[in-house]
This record gives sequence, C-alpha cells and structure tokens, in this order.
Amino acid sequence: MPICSTSLRRASPSIRRVSFGATRILPVWKGFPLSGAQQTVVSNPNPLLEVEDLVVHYPVKTSFLQRLFSREKLSVHAVDGVSLTLRSGEILGLVGESGCGKTTVGRAILKLVEPTSGMIRFEGIDVTRAKEADFRSLRRRIQIIFQDPHASLNPAMPIGRAIGHPLKIHGLASNDREVRDNVLRVMREVGLTPEEQLFDKYPGDLSGGQKQRAVIARAIILKPRLIVADEPVAMLDMSVRARVLELMLDLKTKYDLTYVFITHDLATARFLCDRIAIMYLGRIVEFGPVKRIYESPKHPYTRALLNAIPIPDPKRRAPKILPRGEVPDAVYPPAGCRFHPRCPAVLTTCGWEGRDFIDYLEERRLNPEKVQRDEEILGPLDEWWARGFQAGRKIGEEDATQLIEHVRSILTEAQPQMNQAVRDVSIRDRQITVEFHDPDLLGPKEVEGRLVECLLY
Repeated sequence: MPICSTSLRRASPSIRRVSFGATRILPVWKGFPLSGAQQTVVSNPNPLLEVEDLVVHYPVKTSFLQRLFSREKLSVHAVDGVSLTLRSGEILGLVGESGCGKTTVGRAILKLVEPTSGMIRFEGIDVTRAKEADFRSLRRRIQIIFQDPHASLNPAMPIGRAIGHPLKIHGLASNDREVRDNVLRVMREVGLTPEEQLFDKYPGDLSGGQKQRAVIARAIILKPRLIVADEPVAMLDMSVRARVLELMLDLKTKYDLTYVFITHDLATARFLCDRIAIMYLGRIVEFGPVKRIYESPKHPYTRALLNAIPIPDPKRRAPKILPRGEVPDAVYPPAGCRFHPRCPAVLTTCGWEGRDFIDYLEERRLNPEKVQRDEEILGPLDEWWARGFQAGRKIGEEDATQLIEHVRSILTEAQPQMNQAVRDVSIRDRQITVEFHDPDLLGPKEVEGRLVECLLY
C-alpha cells in the first residue's frame, strides 16, 4: 500500500535524515519531509556483503514406501543461484511476491538456514564455511528484524529483559545495572517511551507498533553493521508503518547501518531503498538502482508488479497487463526462464516443455465442445505424462494419422510461441510424443544500468 505524506511526522532539526549522497525527489510523494537517498557513495571499494550463486533447497518429506521405490529426491527450490553485492551504508531491497525466496535469502545471510551451495562473504569472511563457534562473533554485526514482532518476542519475558538479552549472550555488559541503562537508552532512541514504565511490561501489553519498536531496539542494541529487515512494517497500520520507516532511516544515519530490506510492497521499496532486486521463484530477474527500474522496467515480471500498484487518480489509469495463471510449483520449477508460463512477452526459446502442453490441454477443458473432441481422440488427460521437454501417452489401436493431425491442430490454437517451439510430433513404440526445442542459455545481462535475466535482451 502506498504511504500517505500526512502519516510522516516532520523531522526534528537535531537529527539529520540521510547524510550521504544526493536526495532523490519522488513525484508520488512530493512534499515529504523525508526522502530516500540516491545510490550511496562509498569510500571503501570492498563490498560489505557478497552473495555468489546462493542455492537453498528444502528436502520434501515423503513416506518410507515412496523413498523405497523412488530414486528421485524431491526438494523445494527456494533459492536457485542468487548473486548480489551490498556496500556499506546502502539499503538494498529484495522485492517479490510471496514464495519467491526473498526471506530465505535473508535467513541464509544470517545462517539461520544452511545454504545448499554457493558462497556468502561478510566483511571479506566466508560465512558459509565458518563453524558456529567462529560465526558467533560475527552475529553481533549482523542482526535481523522479523516480520511478525509478536512471534519474535517471548510472551513470558518482559520487554526490557528481551531487549537486553543480547548484551548478556555476547558478554557486553558486566552487571544488571549496565544492561538496564543500555536498554533504557535504546528504548528512548526507538521511541519506546515512557521507557521506565514499559521496561517491565510484557509483549501482550504493547501495541503492534510498540512491539515492532522493541524488536528494532533488540536488533540495534549490539550496534551491528548489517540489519536484515524482513518485511518489518507489513503487519502494521499505515500511520504506524510510516513512523517505523522514518525511525529506521534515523537509526541508519546515527549508527551508519546497512539494510537488506525485504518487502512485497513496491511503494515502500521505492521510498526507502537505493537499489532493488526483483525476485521470482528463487531467481533475481532484475537488479539495479531504484530510479532506473521504476522509470523504465525491463523484465516483464517487473512491469507486471508495477502495473499492480493501484493508482488513485482515475484519469491516470491505463490498461494493465498482468501475469496469467498461478505461480508454478517450486518443487518442479519451469525450464529456461521461470516466468515463461505466465509471461505476456514470451519467446519461442524461453523454455517450453512437456508439461506446458499438458497445462494447455487442461485449459481447453473450459470449453465443453473442445474437451469432448479432445478426449475422443487423445484419451483421458490423466493418461498423459511429461518428462523434461517431452509429453506423451501410450496408445492402443487409435488412428496414428488422426492423432498427430489433432495434436498439430491443437497447437495451432495455442500461443504461437508454444507452437513454434515444438520440434516434432511423432509416434514411436505405440506412444505419441510431443517434443520441444531446448531453450536458449539464460543469464543476467546488463541493460541500461541494471542486470536483467531475460531473453528479450
């Protein structure tokens, strides 16, 4: 949801907003007392965080009999080859719809989940191969703000004790008095006041905004260099959301923080971030400066996300081209470009495969006339199989010529790109097979100052 300018309080003159770089004016939010920053100018050429070809797969739990008779090990492809860099003092946004893998990337950076493969470097140290004992000292410099503040706070632990707990874990306070003084100080900094009264309150006694401020206080009390903010305002009301975003920018300036900001809200990302990475089904499809991506999105998925943002002015509304269908199963991600089954600008070489043909046969069931004709000639749909770039089924005494002609006629009614991607329709060994061409090699390409993973460029 877009942020209303009246929701932001006017900045105090004693606290500068963002002290680095030139400010950027966002036309959607003219007159804001607070604005984001242009791409951060960093004196240190070495990145604070490097992620190279990160892969995180979650094994699918199956029964004993399935494991006994099936050699295939199923896994959810949560993250598949993500690479990015983050400079000190920068705010990097990970943007995408639910299930795209953005939260898994954030958790992998903190080693809350173990990467399947790839490398993560923080301050030049390879954390993916570091033992837990060695990584413990780094945890002070990498913290996380969870999406649900209520779930991330112990309901049986007072707020003051929860905020000060990291100091005791890392041995940064010698006595309880020192812990209390530090907690009260950071509570004042995050606006959790009156701090003396709230110190002994439990999470259930606080509002949603107060609990989120407590979670932020717990993250910054160790004075980290990097904070992974996992949708920190998604569960807050609009007025509270704007104040929490303003607080995060205040703390960034005061403590020289660097953020990985995870969100599905494009309006918030535009306001807060220096660069954004658009994720879809475990891959980054577009990565670059916020201004360039919002002014001229290149990947069809990025365009679809921007088209989904509601425009309150009826005179400015234009026809929207939104993705069709549902997000594919992450256990069996599509070949080639993972967005191709839903892409309005799909090409012949994007990665058509056997299951795309079967999905099209299923779509034809919406037409009663077509489904009756299809079942008479092609047989029941559940008898068809798909393996890689082939789809087919066993046949009996059917007329082979009629089968092939009907399949070809079906393909002429499908998307032209799917029809052109078919290599052959044939019958061998009492089996009809529809075979597709292999997709072109897909990789990130630099397009007008950003990286885009799309065969259109």
